[in-house]
Parts: sequence; C-alpha cells; structure tokens
Amino acid sequence: MPQDDDLSSFDAATAVHRAEGGGLLARLDPGWDVGGGILNGGYLLSVVARAAVRESPHAHPVALAAGYLRAPAAGPATLTVQPGPSGRTLAHSLVTLADAGGPALTVQATTATLGSGPSAYSEPMPEVPPVEECVSVAEHRDLAPPGVQVPGLSLQVDTRLDVATAGWAFGRPSGQPVLRAWMRFADGREPDPLALVTFADALPPTSFAMGNLGWAPTVQLQVFVRALPAPGWCLVEARSSEIAGGWVDEDYRIWDSTGRLVAQSRQLARAPR
Repeated sequence: MPQDDDLSSFDAATAVHRAEGGGLLARLDPGWDVGGGILNGGYLLSVVARAAVRESPHAHPVALAAGYLRAPAAGPATLTVQPGPSGRTLAHSLVTLADAGGPALTVQATTATLGSGPSAYSEPMPEVPPVEECVSVAEHRDLAPPGVQVPGLSLQVDTRLDVATAGWAFGRPSGQPVLRAWMRFADGREPDPLALVTFADALPPTSFAMGNLGWAPTVQLQVFVRALPAPGWCLVEARSSEIAGGWVDEDYRIWDSTGRLVAQSRQLARAPR
C-alpha cells in the first residue's frame, strides 16, 4: 500500500486506496485505540467517510449512520461502497468496513458540499475556560487509575478538558454525565469535515464523569457535519440523558474556533460494567 511521508498522522491513518481488483483498501492504525488495542469508533467512521467521499461526486460527509457489528483488528481492511441515489446537492451510499474476520461496520453515508456561511439560528457555545487553563489528557496520563490503559487516541488528538467536567480524572467525579474539552490534532493538522467525524467520538465515555471508568462500546453512532470548520481548536461537548439497564446514550456538539456549531453526533453504547 503506498505511503506518503508528508501526510499528517490522521490522513495517513485514514488513507483509502484502490485495490487492483477495483475495491478499496485501508490499513487500520493501532495508534488510534481507546485502550486494549480496541480502535476508536470515530476514527473507524472517518475511514469509512473517506471511502464514501472518494466514491461520491460531492466533497464532504454530512450524515453518517453507523452500526458497529464488532471491533475490527488493526491492520488491513476492505471497504465496499454500494452507491445509492445521487443528485446535484447530495449522494447516498452504503459502506461496509471489513477485516479478516468479516464485516465490522455498516454505514449509511450521505455526502454533499459544505460551506461556512452564517447560521440562521444557533444555540450559543458554552462558556469555558481558555485552552491554557484546561487539563491536558496526554500530559496527565500518569494519573490514570491502576488497570486503566492510556489510549493511543489521547496522543493523537490533543484534548484539553474543561476543569468543570474533569474532576473524575483526579478522583472527584461530578456525578453529572457531561464532558467538555478543547480538541485538535496533536501534530497541528487543521480540522476539516473528516476530522470532525473523529472528534464526534473522541472524548472519554460520559460515564467517566460518574466515576465509572470502564469501556463503553459503541453500538450505533450518527454523525452530522454542519459546516466547514475554521482553523484552530474545536470545543467538544458530550452529555448523556439516560444511563440505565446497561445502556448509555451520548449527544455531542462541536463548535469551531469562531463559535460556529460545525458538527453533532448521537450514539447508543453499552454502559461500562
């Protein structure tokens, strides 16, 4: 598979190439894990989104509905894109990501061409401390509780937790399933729609804020990209409305450096044990 040393870490890790037989290939990067070698769901969805865009007449992913069938292994993967209806403003497709064990994700993808014009209406971005007053996940990885592995994702995505939602990291969970953080790629790559897909699942599980630090595997994830993000840090907020019966929901909102809402997501996951 061809490599390009000039690619950012994210672009290299989500690269999709044409196989000799006409299909699409990717190499899932083990450095984007959430612990224990389990690859982050947002990262995997970005790989799928890149494949959908590659096979579309439109430039950006705008709506993705993913079913996570199982956790794929790092290494070679195939992507099958089944085209759906396509028009001047948007196109649909069904994308399946598979590894040697079979299908791992199925995604209904809608692509279009996004802009950065003003909103007709938008709820304001929350008031949070500036980046320099927030808590760096990577710089405080030594505080991880015994048995909690530091995810590779935290070294790829520079995440600065709002101190108001970071008590769990210091043994003082708030009891409210809400997390907020400034976010950007650690190597300085600027955000774009594909990056927003990863950011839409890049925070720790909201159950961490409740003091439950276990893995919360995603079952379904929907991501909506609303606009082209401006350069700089993005503010990412995740909150749950119900944790019950072994299930947890998470709603994300993402604002760019200008305060513009640029992406949203909603997922259902298994609650940590």
